[in-house]
Amino acid sequence: MSQNIEAASTASEGMDLFGRYLSVWVALAIIAGVALGQLAPGVPEAMSRFEYAQVSIPIAILIWAMIFPMMAQIDFSAIVDVRKEPKGLAITTVVNWLIKPFTMFAIAWFFLMVVFKPFIAPDLASEYLAGAILLGAAPCTAMVFVWSYLTKGDAAYTLVQVSLNDIIMLFAFAPIVVFLLGISDIQVPWDTVILSVVLYIVIPLAAGYLTRRTLIARRGEQWYDEVFMKRLGPITPAALIVTLVLLFAFQGEVILENPLHIALIAVPLIIQTVLIFFIAYGWSRLWNVRHCIAAPGAMIGASNFFELAVAAAIALFGLQSGAALATVVGVLVEVPLMLVLVRIANNTRDKFPA
Repeated sequence: MSQNIEAASTASEGMDLFGRYLSVWVALAIIAGVALGQLAPGVPEAMSRFEYAQVSIPIAILIWAMIFPMMAQIDFSAIVDVRKEPKGLAITTVVNWLIKPFTMFAIAWFFLMVVFKPFIAPDLASEYLAGAILLGAAPCTAMVFVWSYLTKGDAAYTLVQVSLNDIIMLFAFAPIVVFLLGISDIQVPWDTVILSVVLYIVIPLAAGYLTRRTLIARRGEQWYDEVFMKRLGPITPAALIVTLVLLFAFQGEVILENPLHIALIAVPLIIQTVLIFFIAYGWSRLWNVRHCIAAPGAMIGASNFFELAVAAAIALFGLQSGAALATVVGVLVEVPLMLVLVRIANNTRDKFPA
């Protein structure tokens, strides 16, 4: 037990330099992006010319660079092992797709449209709500492997949970987003949503699957995991930081005029993250699910596939939208909050079956 507490108190040691200080990098990207937009306004203007079907080509390339390494680590053949312990997978699936998107909508709507109404203009509040909806419809795909490691999770089972989530995301993301945006009186064209799914889920997922199968067949699984994936790893953080700098170059005016909005957006996102964690974690306890499955399962729903949410917000609403800003605030608050939840999970390990 003492080892678990020690691991919890130094949870960030299991992460690389980028992951450990992700919120710091995001904050620096905000500063650099706002400065770039103010000092060199020609950069955002030039970037806006490279668009096709409302999709920014440079941003799309950067998003692919972020998402592809995540998809390349998914082993869909692992799903056949689900029959061994179906309870953990059932909890994760129900929480992620039947609970999380709708609690995110309800909490974000209540705070952004009601509680914070005196501080946020209605049109901007609707855009922030749209960004929150996109986050709620995208459960975590990549960082959950870090949370699983930090909570001594079953890595093989976590892989199964993530693999199934990615398959469900192919079919559920677009309908959920369109439905929740629709009841929020935010109209988006179906074709644009479907294009986002194709660009940022279908293509990277297919490319990752084919890459994994081809390279493992030629070089072996050990080389793939220990050499190829390690070489590919730095691409995601580099692409994320560049994307955020460009995003905030477009967002500079909004942030300078409304600096309080970042804190206001963070409030419902924090409440949602904690709520979903305890729903999944508590349910797992009631069903006597082993801790090494319960903790990572709760983390999947609590954290978000923010790369997809950012990409979809940009495609649907534009680089200068409040929706894009809201998704990035999700990136800003996620890591420190998730590390707190990691500590809670590790300190309650003895409440679960051995």
